[in-house]
Amino acid sequence: MGVDGVDVENDDAGWEVEPGDESGAAVVATVGRQIRLWRETKRLSAAELGAAVGYGEDLVRKVERGARIPRPEFLDKVDRAVSAGGLIAAMKNDVLEVRYPKQVRDLAKLEARAVEFCFYSNFNVHGLLQTEEFSRALMRTWRPAYTQQELDRFLAARVARRAVLERDPAPDFSFIQEEVSLRRPVGGRAVLRRQLEHLLEVAELPHVEIQVMPTEQADHPATGGRIAILKFGDGTAVGRMDGDYGGRPVSDLKRLRILELRYGILRTMALTPGESRDFIEQRLGET
Repeated sequence: MGVDGVDVENDDAGWEVEPGDESGAAVVATVGRQIRLWRETKRLSAAELGAAVGYGEDLVRKVERGARIPRPEFLDKVDRAVSAGGLIAAMKNDVLEVRYPKQVRDLAKLEARAVEFCFYSNFNVHGLLQTEEFSRALMRTWRPAYTQQELDRFLAARVARRAVLERDPAPDFSFIQEEVSLRRPVGGRAVLRRQLEHLLEVAELPHVEIQVMPTEQADHPATGGRIAILKFGDGTAVGRMDGDYGGRPVSDLKRLRILELRYGILRTMALTPGESRDFIEQRLGET
Protein backbone atom coordinates (compact mmCIF):
# COMPACT_ATOMS: atom_id res chain seq x y z
CA MET A 1 0.00 0.00 0.00
CA GLY A 2 1.36 3.39 -0.94
CA VAL A 3 0.73 6.92 0.29
CA ASP A 4 -2.81 7.84 1.46
CA GLY A 5 -4.09 4.37 0.59
CA VAL A 6 -2.89 4.50 -3.03
CA ASP A 7 -1.33 1.27 -4.23
CA VAL A 8 2.27 1.59 -5.39
CA GLU A 9 2.47 -0.56 -8.53
CA ASN A 10 6.22 -0.70 -8.99
CA ASP A 11 8.98 -0.89 -6.42
CA ASP A 12 11.85 -0.59 -8.91
CA ALA A 13 12.49 2.81 -10.49
CA GLY A 14 15.60 1.67 -12.33
CA TRP A 15 19.18 0.54 -11.86
CA GLU A 16 21.90 1.37 -9.34
CA VAL A 17 24.63 3.70 -10.57
CA GLU A 18 27.85 1.73 -11.06
CA PRO A 19 30.65 2.72 -8.64
CA GLY A 20 33.38 4.70 -10.41
CA ASP A 21 31.15 5.61 -13.37
CA GLU A 22 31.67 9.38 -13.15
CA SER A 23 30.25 10.27 -16.57
CA GLY A 24 27.17 8.12 -16.02
CA ALA A 25 26.67 9.53 -12.53
CA ALA A 26 26.80 13.09 -13.91
CA VAL A 27 24.04 12.34 -16.43
CA VAL A 28 21.83 10.66 -13.82
CA ALA A 29 22.38 13.52 -11.34
CA THR A 30 21.31 16.07 -13.97
CA VAL A 31 18.15 14.11 -14.74
CA GLY A 32 17.39 13.80 -11.04
CA ARG A 33 17.76 17.54 -10.45
CA GLN A 34 15.35 18.28 -13.29
CA ILE A 35 12.76 15.90 -11.88
CA ARG A 36 13.05 17.51 -8.45
CA LEU A 37 12.73 21.03 -9.89
CA TRP A 38 9.59 20.08 -11.79
CA ARG A 39 8.13 18.33 -8.74
CA GLU A 40 8.76 21.33 -6.48
CA THR A 41 7.38 23.71 -9.11
CA LYS A 42 4.14 21.73 -9.00
CA ARG A 43 4.25 21.78 -5.17
CA LEU A 44 4.29 18.01 -4.92
CA SER A 45 6.10 16.06 -2.22
CA ALA A 46 8.24 13.08 -3.22
CA ALA A 47 5.60 10.84 -1.67
CA GLU A 48 2.84 12.45 -3.72
CA LEU A 49 4.82 12.16 -6.94
CA GLY A 50 5.58 8.53 -6.14
CA ALA A 51 1.90 7.79 -5.58
CA ALA A 52 0.99 9.54 -8.84
CA VAL A 53 3.42 7.48 -10.94
CA GLY A 54 3.18 4.18 -9.04
CA TYR A 55 6.58 4.18 -7.32
CA GLY A 56 7.69 4.36 -3.71
CA GLU A 57 8.81 7.64 -2.15
CA ASP A 58 12.25 6.25 -1.33
CA LEU A 59 12.95 5.33 -4.94
CA VAL A 60 11.73 8.70 -6.19
CA ARG A 61 14.22 10.37 -3.83
CA LYS A 62 17.01 8.05 -5.02
CA VAL A 63 16.36 9.09 -8.61
CA GLU A 64 16.26 12.77 -7.66
CA ARG A 65 19.63 12.65 -5.91
CA GLY A 66 21.22 10.69 -8.75
CA ALA A 67 21.64 7.42 -6.88
CA ARG A 68 19.47 5.43 -9.26
CA ILE A 69 19.16 5.29 -13.04
CA PRO A 70 15.48 5.76 -13.94
CA ARG A 71 13.77 3.51 -16.42
CA PRO A 72 12.28 5.13 -19.55
CA GLU A 73 8.71 4.39 -18.44
CA PHE A 74 9.42 6.15 -15.13
CA LEU A 75 10.42 9.31 -17.00
CA ASP A 76 7.28 9.12 -19.13
CA LYS A 77 5.06 8.84 -16.07
CA VAL A 78 6.80 11.68 -14.24
CA ASP A 79 6.57 13.88 -17.33
CA ARG A 80 2.80 13.42 -17.40
CA ALA A 81 2.41 13.78 -13.63
CA VAL A 82 4.14 17.20 -13.53
CA SER A 83 2.89 18.34 -16.97
CA ALA A 84 6.44 18.83 -18.26
CA GLY A 85 5.29 18.79 -21.86
CA GLY A 86 7.81 16.16 -22.92
CA LEU A 87 10.88 17.86 -21.41
CA ILE A 88 11.49 15.09 -18.87
CA ALA A 89 10.58 12.32 -21.31
CA ALA A 90 13.12 13.80 -23.75
CA MET A 91 15.92 12.80 -21.38
CA LYS A 92 15.28 9.10 -22.04
CA ASN A 93 17.98 8.92 -24.72
CA ASP A 94 20.59 10.23 -22.28
CA VAL A 95 19.51 7.73 -19.64
CA LEU A 96 19.29 4.77 -22.01
CA GLU A 97 23.02 4.90 -22.69
CA VAL A 98 24.19 5.15 -19.07
CA ARG A 99 22.01 2.24 -17.92
CA TYR A 100 24.71 -0.04 -19.36
CA PRO A 101 27.93 -0.59 -17.36
CA LYS A 102 30.73 1.85 -18.26
CA GLN A 103 32.98 -0.93 -19.56
CA VAL A 104 30.25 -1.96 -22.00
CA ARG A 105 29.65 1.65 -23.10
CA ASP A 106 33.35 2.19 -23.75
CA LEU A 107 33.50 -1.00 -25.79
CA ALA A 108 30.40 0.00 -27.75
CA LYS A 109 32.05 3.30 -28.72
CA LEU A 110 35.04 1.44 -30.13
CA GLU A 111 32.83 -1.05 -31.94
CA ALA A 112 30.83 1.78 -33.50
CA ARG A 113 34.05 3.00 -35.19
CA ALA A 114 35.43 -0.37 -36.25
CA VAL A 115 35.37 -1.58 -39.86
CA GLU A 116 36.82 -5.03 -39.14
CA PHE A 117 36.39 -7.35 -36.14
CA CYS A 118 38.49 -10.40 -35.30
CA PHE A 119 37.44 -12.53 -32.32
CA TYR A 120 38.83 -15.79 -30.97
CA SER A 121 36.73 -17.39 -28.21
CA ASN A 122 37.89 -20.40 -26.25
CA PHE A 123 35.33 -21.47 -23.63
CA ASN A 124 32.06 -19.81 -24.67
CA VAL A 125 30.25 -18.73 -27.81
CA HIS A 126 31.22 -15.11 -28.45
CA GLY A 127 28.76 -12.60 -27.00
CA LEU A 128 27.91 -11.10 -30.40
CA LEU A 129 26.86 -14.56 -31.59
CA GLN A 130 24.80 -15.60 -28.58
CA THR A 131 21.04 -15.86 -28.52
CA GLU A 132 19.38 -14.00 -25.67
CA GLU A 133 18.35 -17.21 -23.90
CA PHE A 134 21.87 -18.62 -24.22
CA SER A 135 23.32 -15.39 -22.78
CA ARG A 136 20.91 -15.50 -19.85
CA ALA A 137 21.70 -19.16 -19.13
CA LEU A 138 25.43 -18.48 -19.36
CA MET A 139 25.28 -15.50 -17.00
CA ARG A 140 23.37 -17.62 -14.49
CA THR A 141 26.40 -19.93 -14.24
CA TRP A 142 28.77 -17.15 -13.15
CA ARG A 143 29.89 -16.86 -9.53
CA PRO A 144 29.32 -14.95 -7.41
CA ALA A 145 25.79 -15.02 -8.76
CA TYR A 146 24.26 -11.83 -10.14
CA THR A 147 21.17 -10.35 -8.57
CA GLN A 148 18.15 -10.33 -10.89
CA GLN A 149 18.66 -6.59 -11.46
CA GLU A 150 22.32 -7.09 -12.36
CA LEU A 151 21.44 -9.98 -14.64
CA ASP A 152 18.82 -7.92 -16.48
CA ARG A 153 21.22 -4.99 -16.85
CA PHE A 154 24.12 -7.02 -18.23
CA LEU A 155 21.81 -9.01 -20.49
CA ALA A 156 20.30 -5.83 -21.93
CA ALA A 157 23.80 -4.50 -22.60
CA ARG A 158 24.85 -7.69 -24.37
CA VAL A 159 21.73 -7.76 -26.53
CA ALA A 160 22.20 -4.09 -27.46
CA ARG A 161 25.79 -4.75 -28.57
CA ARG A 162 24.60 -7.15 -31.25
CA ALA A 163 23.24 -4.26 -33.29
CA VAL A 164 26.78 -3.84 -34.65
CA LEU A 165 26.19 -6.94 -36.80
CA GLU A 166 23.42 -5.07 -38.62
CA ARG A 167 25.29 -1.84 -39.29
CA ASP A 168 25.11 -0.34 -42.77
CA PRO A 169 27.63 -0.31 -44.31
CA ALA A 170 28.46 -3.58 -42.62
CA PRO A 171 31.88 -4.17 -41.04
CA ASP A 172 33.70 -7.43 -41.69
CA PHE A 173 33.59 -10.03 -38.92
CA SER A 174 35.83 -13.01 -38.32
CA PHE A 175 34.92 -15.34 -35.45
CA ILE A 176 36.98 -18.37 -34.40
CA GLN A 177 35.23 -20.65 -31.91
CA GLU A 178 36.85 -23.46 -30.00
CA GLU A 179 35.05 -26.74 -30.60
CA VAL A 180 34.29 -27.14 -26.89
CA SER A 181 32.21 -23.94 -26.93
CA LEU A 182 29.81 -25.67 -29.35
CA ARG A 183 29.51 -28.79 -27.22
CA ARG A 184 28.81 -27.50 -23.70
CA PRO A 185 24.99 -27.60 -23.23
CA VAL A 186 24.65 -24.26 -21.45
CA GLY A 187 21.01 -23.89 -20.41
CA GLY A 188 20.19 -27.41 -21.60
CA ARG A 189 20.16 -29.13 -24.97
CA ALA A 190 17.17 -27.22 -26.32
CA VAL A 191 18.93 -23.89 -25.65
CA LEU A 192 22.10 -25.20 -27.25
CA ARG A 193 20.17 -26.38 -30.32
CA ARG A 194 18.69 -22.93 -30.86
CA GLN A 195 22.14 -21.43 -30.35
CA LEU A 196 23.64 -23.68 -33.01
CA GLU A 197 20.78 -22.82 -35.38
CA HIS A 198 21.48 -19.14 -34.78
CA LEU A 199 25.17 -19.62 -35.60
CA LEU A 200 24.22 -21.15 -38.94
CA GLU A 201 21.94 -18.19 -39.66
CA VAL A 202 24.61 -15.61 -38.81
CA ALA A 203 27.20 -17.52 -40.85
CA GLU A 204 25.04 -16.92 -43.93
CA LEU A 205 25.60 -13.16 -43.68
CA PRO A 206 28.03 -12.06 -46.43
CA HIS A 207 30.17 -10.00 -44.03
CA VAL A 208 30.54 -12.71 -41.37
CA GLU A 209 32.93 -15.68 -41.24
CA ILE A 210 32.67 -18.27 -38.48
CA GLN A 211 35.43 -20.86 -38.10
CA VAL A 212 35.76 -23.73 -35.65
CA MET A 213 39.07 -24.66 -34.02
CA PRO A 214 39.16 -28.46 -33.53
CA THR A 215 40.02 -29.61 -30.02
CA GLU A 216 42.49 -32.13 -31.49
CA GLN A 217 44.61 -29.28 -32.92
CA ALA A 218 47.73 -29.55 -30.73
CA ASP A 219 49.85 -26.73 -32.21
CA HIS A 220 47.80 -23.82 -30.91
CA PRO A 221 49.13 -20.23 -30.65
CA ALA A 222 46.29 -18.92 -28.45
CA THR A 223 46.25 -21.23 -25.46
CA GLY A 224 46.77 -18.08 -23.35
CA GLY A 225 43.17 -17.00 -23.84
CA ARG A 226 40.71 -15.04 -25.96
CA ILE A 227 41.81 -12.58 -28.64
CA ALA A 228 39.91 -9.51 -29.83
CA ILE A 229 41.13 -7.12 -32.54
CA LEU A 230 39.18 -4.10 -33.80
CA LYS A 231 40.43 -2.26 -36.88
CA PHE A 232 39.34 1.28 -37.76
CA GLY A 233 38.88 3.15 -41.01
CA ASP A 234 41.91 5.39 -40.43
CA GLY A 235 44.27 2.40 -40.33
CA THR A 236 44.59 2.26 -36.54
CA ALA A 237 43.51 -0.67 -34.40
CA VAL A 238 43.11 -1.87 -30.83
CA GLY A 239 43.41 -5.41 -29.50
CA ARG A 240 43.66 -7.51 -26.39
CA MET A 241 44.41 -11.05 -25.28
CA ASP A 242 43.57 -12.55 -21.91
CA GLY A 243 47.05 -13.75 -21.08
CA ASP A 244 49.14 -10.84 -22.38
CA TYR A 245 49.69 -7.23 -21.28
CA GLY A 246 47.59 -7.77 -18.18
CA GLY A 247 44.55 -8.36 -20.39
CA ARG A 248 44.45 -4.62 -21.13
CA PRO A 249 43.69 -3.23 -24.62
CA VAL A 250 46.78 -2.28 -26.64
CA SER A 251 47.14 -0.04 -29.67
CA ASP A 252 50.89 0.23 -30.30
CA LEU A 253 52.06 -1.39 -33.52
CA LYS A 254 54.50 -3.84 -31.95
CA ARG A 255 51.95 -5.46 -29.66
CA LEU A 256 49.20 -5.36 -32.27
CA ARG A 257 51.50 -7.13 -34.73
CA ILE A 258 51.93 -9.99 -32.24
CA LEU A 259 48.17 -10.33 -31.75
CA GLU A 260 47.53 -10.20 -35.50
CA LEU A 261 50.23 -12.83 -36.08
CA ARG A 262 48.60 -15.19 -33.61
CA TYR A 263 45.14 -14.58 -35.02
CA GLY A 264 46.37 -15.14 -38.56
CA ILE A 265 47.84 -18.49 -37.57
CA LEU A 266 44.57 -19.44 -35.86
CA ARG A 267 42.63 -18.74 -39.06
CA THR A 268 44.87 -21.03 -41.08
CA MET A 269 44.70 -23.85 -38.49
CA ALA A 270 40.94 -23.70 -37.89
CA LEU A 271 38.37 -25.36 -40.13
CA THR A 272 37.43 -23.28 -43.17
CA PRO A 273 34.09 -21.42 -43.00
CA GLY A 274 32.50 -24.13 -45.17
CA GLU A 275 33.95 -26.96 -43.06
CA SER A 276 32.88 -25.11 -39.92
CA ARG A 277 29.31 -24.82 -41.19
CA ASP A 278 29.29 -28.57 -41.82
CA PHE A 279 30.64 -29.17 -38.31
CA ILE A 280 27.95 -26.98 -36.70
CA GLU A 281 25.26 -28.81 -38.68
CA GLN A 282 26.71 -32.11 -37.47
CA ARG A 283 26.64 -30.87 -33.85
CA LEU A 284 23.04 -29.75 -34.36
CA GLY A 285 22.13 -33.26 -35.49
CA GLU A 286 23.83 -34.76 -32.44
CA THR A 287 22.22 -32.38 -29.92
